[in-house]
Amino acid sequence: MFPGHYQPHLPADLGFYDLRVPETRQAQADLAREYGVHGFCYYHYWFAGRRLLERPLAEVLKLRQPQFPFCVCWANETWTRRWDGGNNDILVEQKHDAATDAAFMQDLLPYLEDERYIRVNGRPLLLVYRVDLIPEPLRLAHLWRDIAVKAGVGDPYLVQVESFAIRNDPMANGFDAAVEFPGHHIPRTAVIAPGPGVATFQGRKFDYQKYARFMARRPAPAFRRFRAVMPAWDNTPRQRERAGVIVGSTPMIYQSWLREAVERTRNSAAGDERLVFINAWNEWGEGCHLEPDQRYGRQYLEATRAALK
Repeated sequence: MFPGHYQPHLPADLGFYDLRVPETRQAQADLAREYGVHGFCYYHYWFAGRRLLERPLAEVLKLRQPQFPFCVCWANETWTRRWDGGNNDILVEQKHDAATDAAFMQDLLPYLEDERYIRVNGRPLLLVYRVDLIPEPLRLAHLWRDIAVKAGVGDPYLVQVESFAIRNDPMANGFDAAVEFPGHHIPRTAVIAPGPGVATFQGRKFDYQKYARFMARRPAPAFRRFRAVMPAWDNTPRQRERAGVIVGSTPMIYQSWLREAVERTRNSAAGDERLVFINAWNEWGEGCHLEPDQRYGRQYLEATRAALK
């Protein structure tokens, strides 16, 4: 789309794979574990009882493989064609009411009961992507806690993702903590002014190093906020000429950002709350992946391991 634009991102070690295949999921877990990743956080697409893209995680549960820690983030948005650069035509609508919210937790209980499920101080870790779309989050939190405790899985450790405009105290919503979502909340200082390029490109470019520095040095809020980093970002595969592209990522800059996130977490949290998230393991459609590609190989994985040490 412009001079120096790194596309396409092509896979290396794992190749083009099918997540329905158990050997693929095992290879991912083995690779992640080798470089210090503790577990996977799976997006869970659940629409008033209807699941989508559920098979990989359902089989992780059913087959009890791989033996690798995991947790769930409820991607509770309505699906529209906007995701792949289209309009706002609704494909699958998300609903929030007492009945559907209760059904969601009932449906999730088998996952929370699994011995591999990630826990914080004995409590199953559950993320929600868009708390701002929930009409009564405080009611929802109380409802979920009541169901989970009565079912014997424990009081969920609820985390709101800081996506879009979400920056408020999670305690006000009945949640326990927040987590950063790199790719959102980009400061003006990281915006790159339009320059020469392909005439059809109408998107925006941002400076990775400036954004990493901004995120790494954010002051800690009064509430618990988990730090998060990302290796890169480029959603050209789904937004095409209107993409948002964060340019200038290198394994070394990423390692520095992650190292600072790790150190700040070690100094401010204890025990199971020493969590740092990475966006993402295999978001190839948004140029955001730790899985090896043909340009960098395993360098981002090696940077991850080095930052942890």
